[in-house]
Amino acid sequence: MDKALLRRLLVGAAAGALATVPMTGVMLGAQRLGLMGKLPPRKITDAALSRVGIHPSRKGRKLLTTLSHLGYGAACGALFTAVRGERQSRLGSAGAGALYASMVWLLSYAGWVPALDIMPRPTKDRNGRPTSMVVAHLVYGTSLGALA
Repeated sequence: MDKALLRRLLVGAAAGALATVPMTGVMLGAQRLGLMGKLPPRKITDAALSRVGIHPSRKGRKLLTTLSHLGYGAACGALFTAVRGERQSRLGSAGAGALYASMVWLLSYAGWVPALDIMPRPTKDRNGRPTSMVVAHLVYGTSLGALA
């Protein structure tokens, strides 16, 4: 692997993990407003743990949820920088990040998450959660693009 690509992947992973923080803030705010119910990262982590027969304590589950959400954000950030290529302006990168994160939302919440029967498709989900998650992903994407 060439050094430039490795550097972009590492920068993308770090930016993706950092961008997950404000995204999570949006999700927690939406939850406090009664729009979310159980947060999707928790639902996904609970489903994964249950399927492999692991039943951690409440603290352990919270830690695993946080780590998996940050890890997914980091992996998506690395993929973003791999497909984006060379640097763009911050504004262009933020826009590209928002578009990319919208695709992540679509592939996840209208794709593999309902396909694995973890959550319903957005059209069948509780009122407020799909819109809140789109906004959270836009925050992630613009943050990712600006940071990467």
